[in-house]
Amino acid sequence: MADDQSEASRLAADDSAGKTATRKRLFGLLGLGVAGLGVAYFVYWLLVGSHLISTDDAYVGAETAMVTPAVAGTIAKVNVIDTQPVKAGDVLVELDNRDLGFVAAQAQAQYGQAIRRVRAYIANTETAGAQVFARDADLLRAKAEIEAAVANLDRAKVELQRRQNLSASGAVSGEELTQAQTGVKNAEAALAGARAAQAMAQASRQAAQGTLASQSALVEGAGVQDNPEVAAARAAWQRAQNDFERTIIRAPVSGVIARRAVQIGQRVPVGAVLMSVVPVDEVYVDANFKESQLKKVHVGQPVVLKSDYYGGGTKYHGTVVGIGGGTGSAFAIIPAQNATGNWIKVVQRLPVRVKLDPAELKRKPLRVGLSMTAEIDTAHPGKE
Repeated sequence: MADDQSEASRLAADDSAGKTATRKRLFGLLGLGVAGLGVAYFVYWLLVGSHLISTDDAYVGAETAMVTPAVAGTIAKVNVIDTQPVKAGDVLVELDNRDLGFVAAQAQAQYGQAIRRVRAYIANTETAGAQVFARDADLLRAKAEIEAAVANLDRAKVELQRRQNLSASGAVSGEELTQAQTGVKNAEAALAGARAAQAMAQASRQAAQGTLASQSALVEGAGVQDNPEVAAARAAWQRAQNDFERTIIRAPVSGVIARRAVQIGQRVPVGAVLMSVVPVDEVYVDANFKESQLKKVHVGQPVVLKSDYYGGGTKYHGTVVGIGGGTGSAFAIIPAQNATGNWIKVVQRLPVRVKLDPAELKRKPLRVGLSMTAEIDTAHPGKE
C-alpha cells in the first residue's frame, strides 16, 4: 500500500515538472515573439514610420466660382437647382432682355448715322478743296484784269498827254480833249474795280481755305471706320450688344450648383451673387499640421488621404503643392496679443495645400468642406 502511494506521488511530481517545463518553453517562445515584433516595429518605424506625419485636421476646399450678373435686370428664367451638375458654358439664368435689345438697336442706328456723317464730312472736304481751287482761279483772273486795267490806264494817259500837247496849237478840239480826260478817269475806275475784285477773290479764297481746314480736321488721318466719331459710335454699339448678350448668364466652370439664391421675377443689380458653382473635379485639401511636424515637409511630397464620405477603405493620393503663409490665428479677425508676456505657448497649425489625383476624383468626387485624414511621406525629397 505504501509503495502504491509513493508511486502516485512520483508520477504527480513528474507531471508537475513537465507542465512547468512546458510553460517555460511557451513563455520563452512568447518572449521571443514579442521581441521579434518589437524589432520588426522598430525597423518599420525607423525605415517608414518615422518619415510619416499625419493629421485628421484636414478639409476639402475648391476655388468656388461665384455667378453674378454683369448687367442689372429682372430674372426671366432659372435653369438650374442646387446640387445640379453643370458644364462650363451651360445657361444658368436668363434676364429679361427687351430693354437692352432696344438700346442695342438704337446704338446700331447711331453707328450707321455716324458712318453717314463722316462720309458727308469727306464729301464736304472734297467740295471745300474744289472751292479753294476755284478761288485760286478767281485770283488769277483778278490779277489779269488788274494788269489789263493798268495797261488801259497807261494808254489813256498817253492819249490824254498827246491831246494836251496838240490842244495849244489848235490841232485837237476841246471835245477830243474832254473825251481823253474821260478815258483816263474810266481807266482809273476800271483799275480800282479790278483791285477790289482781287481783294474780294482773296477774301473768298481765305474763307474757302478755312472751310477746307475745318472739314479736313474732321476726317484727317483716318478712313471712315477709323474716324473717332465712327469708332465711338461703334464702341457704344458693341457695348450695348455685349450688355444684351450678358442677359444670358452661363456657368463659368464645370461643377455642381450650390447656394442658389435667385427666383424668377427677382430684380437683381450688377454683381449680386446668384449662386455658386463648385468645381468638384478640381477640389483640393488643406491639411492643418502642427508646426512641429513641418520640418521635413516640402512641395512635391506624396500624400495619402482618407475620407469618411466613402468609408475608411477608400484612399486618395495627392501631392503637396504649397504651405500656407500664416497660421489660422494670425489671420483671425481678433488675433492673439502675446506682447504682454502673460501668455501660454500653444502649438500652432499651418495649412498644407494638397492637390488630389484627378482620375481618383473623377471616379469618386468629393464635396467642399468634407473632413479628411492626411498622411505625408517626408522620406520623399520633394522640392526644397
